[in-house]
Amino acid sequence: MKLRKVTAASAAVLALALTATACGGDDSGDNASSSGSGGGDKIKIGIKYDQPGLGLKTPDGSFSGFDVDVATYVAKELGYEPDQIEWVETKSADRENALARGDVKFIAATYSINDERAQKVDFAGPYLLAHQDLLVKSDSDITEATDLNGKKLCSVTGSTSAQNVKKDFAPKAQLKQVGTYSECVAALQSGAVDALTTDDSILAGYASQDQYKGKFKLAGLKLSNENYGIGVKKGDTETVNKINDALEKMVSDKAWDKAVETNFGPAEYNNEPAPKVGDIVK
Repeated sequence: MKLRKVTAASAAVLALALTATACGGDDSGDNASSSGSGGGDKIKIGIKYDQPGLGLKTPDGSFSGFDVDVATYVAKELGYEPDQIEWVETKSADRENALARGDVKFIAATYSINDERAQKVDFAGPYLLAHQDLLVKSDSDITEATDLNGKKLCSVTGSTSAQNVKKDFAPKAQLKQVGTYSECVAALQSGAVDALTTDDSILAGYASQDQYKGKFKLAGLKLSNENYGIGVKKGDTETVNKINDALEKMVSDKAWDKAVETNFGPAEYNNEPAPKVGDIVK
């Protein structure tokens, strides 16, 4: 191979190129710099894109919701400003894989803590206690979970909600599983299904949307306790501890209360008090 001589000018150009590369966004797969405070470093955070009041991508490309506010607060405590956050859509069925692959640093996406998931990922929190409920049409005669026997029930692939209903309340319910809750809401509106089941916080967000006001109602059932946690790659204890510290600070300085009012207030959602970190309600 014939080697070319490097002139002083070309060496300077090369040095500048290397410097620019070093200062660019983080493409190393770690999804966050060690300091999180300079050089255009980014942090990738998993959220939902289609859950009003929790995690929603708006038409103008911005993001809103309680999970978004919690994640933004946590990221700030980890050393990242809002403009350093890269939001990544993580659907229910892919949350564990996204963490295992290193696609995101952490996930705040209505991620209920349970024993099965805790074998695959680590959790910080919880940061919200929700309850499983049913969303039905405003004129529906479904008032109890047992009324779903023989009815068509919709939920999202990877969610535990529909399985809970079939196991504990309505084994003869006809289950339809789709990719997003928006698809379930559309199916409920068209009459393709009789009910949508998931957490009351999620259902309240949909019921309060302008296009659905007066069309749907929550059945008002507390079918389970859903402890929302922040998912972290298995074994990343350092990040879990930092997030837990951030969540405790968010509650103590009342930023948690403000986020609840901002995102759930319009839906008149009767939320539970802020849970204590590590306090899992069975």
